[in-house]
Amino acid sequence: MITTLVSLLALAAPIPGQAAPTFTEVSAQNGEISLEQFEGKTVVLEWTNDGCPFVKKHYNANNMQQLQKRAAAEEIVWIQVISSAPGKQGHADAARATHLNEDRGAKPAYVLLDEDGSMGRAYAAKTTPHMFVIDGEGMVRYNGAIDTIPSSNPDDIPNAQNYVSAALSQMKDGGEVVTKVSKPYGCSVKYADS
Repeated sequence: MITTLVSLLALAAPIPGQAAPTFTEVSAQNGEISLEQFEGKTVVLEWTNDGCPFVKKHYNANNMQQLQKRAAAEEIVWIQVISSAPGKQGHADAARATHLNEDRGAKPAYVLLDEDGSMGRAYAAKTTPHMFVIDGEGMVRYNGAIDTIPSSNPDDIPNAQNYVSAALSQMKDGGEVVTKVSKPYGCSVKYADS
């Protein structure tokens, strides 16, 4: 009973308005990256898996790259997280992750290699993509899907409301994020035990 309760608590997603789980992970750019080093900056976390059709939707349509470009222009730290375990779909070492992003014109500030899934589990990341927006005080402001249309069809992107873009705009003006939580959609995160 206690083990089950601990397991359930470990999978509880961070709630907007609460502190984001801290992390220290190896980056594809070498070295370790921690949440604390971005104090005072907005951070976007993007769980990704290049083999997932839902991820491909947003990258093949240049949607994710445009969001990353906007984030960089606004001094927002965009972090891709790869929690796919070795041998699972979407797993990438540093060289492969860098090559993937170069090929698709993606420019996240960092790519974190979460092979053991510890960061993914801390955030209860369920899908690729699964998005989180964290403010400069380390508080979760948004947790969920990238947008309002849960499909793998890129033709749906222009008709969808982008939750991440909306949250960043609302935070930029000092306001409250209107949609704080949504149900993430996509492929399941390929943890070692899944």
